[in-house]
Amino acid sequence: MNGWVKVGTRSELLPGEFRVAWDGDTAIAVYNIDGDLYAIEDVCTHDGGELAGGPVHGFEVECVRHGARFDLRSGEVTCPPAYEPVTVFPVQEADGFIWTRDDR
Repeated sequence: MNGWVKVGTRSELLPGEFRVAWDGDTAIAVYNIDGDLYAIEDVCTHDGGELAGGPVHGFEVECVRHGARFDLRSGEVTCPPAYEPVTVFPVQEADGFIWTRDDR
């Protein structure tokens, strides 16, 4: 898995849970929503705070600092004060592990 970062196994990332993996200096939050995996950059575009650990509402994660919400599937803002989307990253399963990468 050249260029990919290991996140963990399915048993370590159960539905409703998240993990943060680092690809160099980029923090990537990987979420398991009802068995489907989504990865976003772990930075709120409003003020640079972490998104991981914020409440998850369906497919949206909420920044704990000011309440901005982002769609985990697309990165789009669903509630201000943020107006710029977060970056989404690919996720795949191979060799018994979950992997992601910063493919920008």
